[in-house]
Amino acid sequence: MNRSAPQPPDPGDGPVPVDGDPGRFPPGSGTVPPTGPGPVPAPAAPPPLDDLVYEHGPGRRVYYAARQRRVDVTALGKLVLALPTFLMSTLMVLLVGAVLDGSLGLPFWIPTALWLVSGALAFHRPTEDLLARYLLGLRRPMPPEAARLEPVWREVTAVAGVDGAVYQLWVEESDDLNAYAAAGHIVGVTRFALEQLPSGQLAAVLAHELGHHAGGHAWSSLLSHWYGLPGRTAWRALRVVARSVVTPARCAVYLSTGVLLLAVGGLGSTAAAILYGLPLLLVLPYLSAAVGRRAELRADRHAAQLGFAPNLAEVFQTMHANRAQSRRRTFAVGGERTQREPGSAHARLLSTHPDFPTRLHHLRGYL
Repeated sequence: MNRSAPQPPDPGDGPVPVDGDPGRFPPGSGTVPPTGPGPVPAPAAPPPLDDLVYEHGPGRRVYYAARQRRVDVTALGKLVLALPTFLMSTLMVLLVGAVLDGSLGLPFWIPTALWLVSGALAFHRPTEDLLARYLLGLRRPMPPEAARLEPVWREVTAVAGVDGAVYQLWVEESDDLNAYAAAGHIVGVTRFALEQLPSGQLAAVLAHELGHHAGGHAWSSLLSHWYGLPGRTAWRALRVVARSVVTPARCAVYLSTGVLLLAVGGLGSTAAAILYGLPLLLVLPYLSAAVGRRAELRADRHAAQLGFAPNLAEVFQTMHANRAQSRRRTFAVGGERTQREPGSAHARLLSTHPDFPTRLHHLRGYL
């Protein structure tokens, strides 16, 4: 609903005291103000438009769906495509366990078992708090932010038939329009989105992130990243060794490290080739990106099915216009080469988010 701003005083009524300081008058009033504090600060920016219809306010009955979460095909696809990296990581952890077994007498299977069960921490609330604060750079909403965010979130989850109290709301200090769904219960928005978007558009953004949680995209992405971390670390270490200057004194150390990494990498490649075939291994990054784009479209559809398609389309149109303006500025500074690079075919194939025209096209059936 539109909020009317306070009307300015009529100049014909004579000088009017300034609020908060009855003895002061605005400049040009013909009255000399007494000595006092400095000029009155400029009024704060008006709050964003509250255009959302709240049909499920406090005290209203809400019906929850019997099944609030599922694992859709894109979540399964992420897990399947992460298997080669998972095998590589498992071999690396086994190698570390063997080293600890030989040097400290610690059974080699203990580090591996601990690493395998550590994925359950993705759904552990205290661990999620640490993840949100220190890895994602989020913070808890301030009281005014919570007063704006929580009613919108309550309306979105009530429309979806989901218990919104299960999730935790977070804010990122950023001037970009963005939002996040992570782990098992994290839902975050940027400060810009919270302060600038009308309530209807903010609800559409939150409904999109709820779609990621409802489809299993958030936790499957986190598990894929976590269980692939040892393998990626080994690959980066191998690249660092390859780029470093090898002196005769370091040759033996680097050679032994390289042999171990190559052996583990060979075993991982062999296992992955047996499961998928080598050609599929080469296109794995492109397949993972394609699955990510499909997950975004599914989250868009989830928001549209809840009735937020027009608001979500407005958000995409705004983001598309902002990105086009940013590219024009980049082109003005860097020339034609910088204009072509962001939209290159290779970059689009590796992007985990569809372009905005594609997302708007998929929303047309709900508008």
